[in-house]
Amino acid sequence: MAGIRRSKGTAQTGKRPLAAPDLRALFAPLDSRRILDVRDRALLLVGFAGAFRRSELVGLDVSDLAFNTAGLIVNIRRSKTDQEWQGRRVGIPYGSTPATCPVRALEAWLAALGADEGPLFRAINRHGQLAGRRLTAQSVALVIKRLAAQAGMEADDLAGHSLRAGLATAAAAAGVPERAIMAQTGHRSLATLRKYIREGSLFLENAAAQVGL
Repeated sequence: MAGIRRSKGTAQTGKRPLAAPDLRALFAPLDSRRILDVRDRALLLVGFAGAFRRSELVGLDVSDLAFNTAGLIVNIRRSKTDQEWQGRRVGIPYGSTPATCPVRALEAWLAALGADEGPLFRAINRHGQLAGRRLTAQSVALVIKRLAAQAGMEADDLAGHSLRAGLATAAAAAGVPERAIMAQTGHRSLATLRKYIREGSLFLENAAAQVGL
């Protein structure tokens, strides 16, 4: 096994994280008058700010949301690492820029949805009509790839996990403490989280940046 690892390598190839500038590029072609675009903006911003897994994001119901003066509280009833249904609450604050504010984007989607209960993120047919069924986990990746293609971005290495990885990486690059990142992402393993932190911290405390080159 050791020989196989030496010959094949052990480096993992993950999906590319989406950063805030990437999201702005994805949203540039969107039209706030189209219900599909309103949904997609809310889906991506809430997924990014909450660092949600795909299953957590599409599993949300309208009743899982609570708004207050600070932003939004999302109740995750069950997740991959919560097999006993203990649940957890995730806070999503207002953004500093309206165009990328997850709370305002979700408020716009709820106004378009017009529902007090049931699935939060629902399918929309090609005629722009809402369906009652919730999006699937695979739908998150398809939305990201479609928007990336519209924005002229490379989409092959993007997936639903790019939102979750993007928040963790961006937070690490901003110097956010590990415990705060874990509280947002719901990671149980610090080793797993540190894969993102290493990527985000490459230039935060960089030896080559301090030697006067």
